[in-house]
Amino acid sequence: MTTTKFDIADYLDNEEMIAEYLNTVLEDGDSSDLIIAIGHIAKSIGMTKIAEKTGMSRTSLYKALSDGAKPQFGTIIKVLKAIGGQINVKPMSA
Repeated sequence: MTTTKFDIADYLDNEEMIAEYLNTVLEDGDSSDLIIAIGHIAKSIGMTKIAEKTGMSRTSLYKALSDGAKPQFGTIIKVLKAIGGQINVKPMSA
């Protein structure tokens, strides 16, 4: 029996799944988890397509969304818009 490495990007095939994934990471993860999650989503959509929408090179995009990267907030916003997402803030319950 052969196995393949699990890749979340293979399952991010619609807007609802992408939004649920991002919301889960925002609730449970930290900033590095969010950057990695955005990278997974960009990969699922296509890095070339996201690079074109953001005006970034593919190399810069890969670097900004790699494990351990510390991209500027403006870069995160650009990529979120390119993947069809946005950040909403709501009050936390007590």
